[in-house]
Amino acid sequence: MKLYFAPDTCSLSPHIVLRELDLPFELIRVNNRTKRSADGGDFYRVNPKGYVAALMLDDGQVITEGTAIVQYLADLRPEAGLAPPNWTFERVRLQEWLNFITCEIHAGSSPLFNSTLPEEVKTLFRDKLRRRLDFVAQTLDEPAFLLGETFSVADAYLFTVLRWMNQFSIDLKYWPSITRYMSLISQRRSVQTALAAEAASQAVP
Repeated sequence: MKLYFAPDTCSLSPHIVLRELDLPFELIRVNNRTKRSADGGDFYRVNPKGYVAALMLDDGQVITEGTAIVQYLADLRPEAGLAPPNWTFERVRLQEWLNFITCEIHAGSSPLFNSTLPEEVKTLFRDKLRRRLDFVAQTLDEPAFLLGETFSVADAYLFTVLRWMNQFSIDLKYWPSITRYMSLISQRRSVQTALAAEAASQAVP
C-alpha cells in the first residue's frame, strides 16, 4: 500500500492507524500547492480531488477521504480493535464520532487557514469551534478515549485535527480533559513514529 500525505494535514490520521496496525506501506509526500508527489507523479492522477489523504492499494485501487481509509484499514486487522465490528451498534457510534469530527471540527477549522479572512469572521468560526470542543471535553470527562477505554480510529482523527487549534489561537489548556487526552495519545508509539517520519520526509518541489 501507498499512503499519500502532506505534513500537518488530516492525512496524519490514517498514517497513525497504519502504524497502530503494523501494516506494510510506503509513505509518499505530496506538495499541496504544486500537486506533485515525491515519486515524481502528478497527484491529480492518484486523487482527482487533489487533496490528501489517498491510500493506493496493491491492486492499484485508490481510497480517498480519511474516514473511509481508517475504517478500511481497521477492518483489515479486526483483532486490533481499532473499530468495532460492522453491523454492530458500537460501529454506528464510531461512525457518529467520525462524522462529527469531519463536519464540526475538521470542516469548522478549514476557513481559519485562510489568512485573508476578516478577523470578525474568524472570531465567529473560533466561537463555534469552542462550543464543539465543550462537547468533546464533556465526553472525555470520564473515559480515556472517545469510545470508552479503547483507542480507536476516531481518536487518531480527533488527535490530528486538535493539533491545529493552537494555530487558530484556541488554547486546549482551557479544557483539562482534552489536555489529558492529547497527552495520552501523544505518548503512543504509533503517533510518535508517524510524526517523526513526516518530519523527516523531504519537501517536494
